Amino acid sequence: MSKAVVPVEVRSVLPFNTGRAIFLGNDEKVFVIYVDETVGAAITMFLNGTHKERPLTHDLMGHILTALGAKVERVVINDVKSETYFARLILSCENELFERKIVELDGRPSDCLALAISQKAPVYVAREVWDEVEDRSEVLRQIGEADGPGSEE
Repeated sequence: MSKAVVPVEVRSVLPFNTGRAIFLGNDEKVFVIYVDETVGAAITMFLNGTHKERPLTHDLMGHILTALGAKVERVVINDVKSETYFARLILSCENELFERKIVELDGRPSDCLALAISQKAPVYVAREVWDEVEDRSEVLRQIGEADGPGSEE
């Protein structure tokens, strides 16, 4: 991957209609990706370190990666078309057959974010996408002021 990228992190996860709004960004800008309720809840649980009685889907995916000698290196949100975001999950694999292998997979940004957060891997946005998205920093600030302490972050 040779495209320029911008590091981001999840700034907040908030309820929105029948799903969740994931606010991603840095000190320069924040943008929003809307995700379904189940993945939004998983992202929130990973962010909060919530203990689960049984592994959920993203926990299982993480366990499978570990069992196969792979880990999430990073996630890159690499495209946006008609308000639909696209992402790449970059894995590194090490086992007795390969010294080190990099695998790049296409995935929904929500699933990629859940895996990255669960494995404490960095998240990036392609510079082209970053330059295109609308800055929602002020919206997030206003929501934070209206909600006060205790918002889902």
